[in-house]
Amino acid sequence: MSYLKDALLILLGLGGGLAVGSGFVAFITVLDIIPRLTQLTNAHAYIRHFEWSLVLGVLFFTVADFFTITLHMFPLVTACLGLLAGIFVGTLAAGLTEAINVFPILAKRLKMEGFMILLLMAMVLGKTIGSLVQWLLQL
Repeated sequence: MSYLKDALLILLGLGGGLAVGSGFVAFITVLDIIPRLTQLTNAHAYIRHFEWSLVLGVLFFTVADFFTITLHMFPLVTACLGLLAGIFVGTLAAGLTEAINVFPILAKRLKMEGFMILLLMAMVLGKTIGSLVQWLLQL
């Protein structure tokens, strides 16, 4: 009976993982996030690097979470990795907003078409300052 329960749990876990993974891939593919990201960063020649870094990052952190892998690093290394992860998430979010044209629509509704750069900088600085306050003050 125990083997049947374990087999059912494995089957449900694999099915759930496939569903979530398929949804993530569909999300990234349908919205053309990676091509938009390379367009924003002017790195068209490195599109395969972007794709493989995304795949390997997801795979590594899935395995690390699954097997409860803990890496003991110096605080400076951890801070650098956190900075790189934040940059990646920020550029991924920028690629997503570029893909669905959030900023032009927002600027048009706020009647700020001529101030697009200021609107973007206000959002970027607000997010950066908010993250730093939360991180440094541990709120």
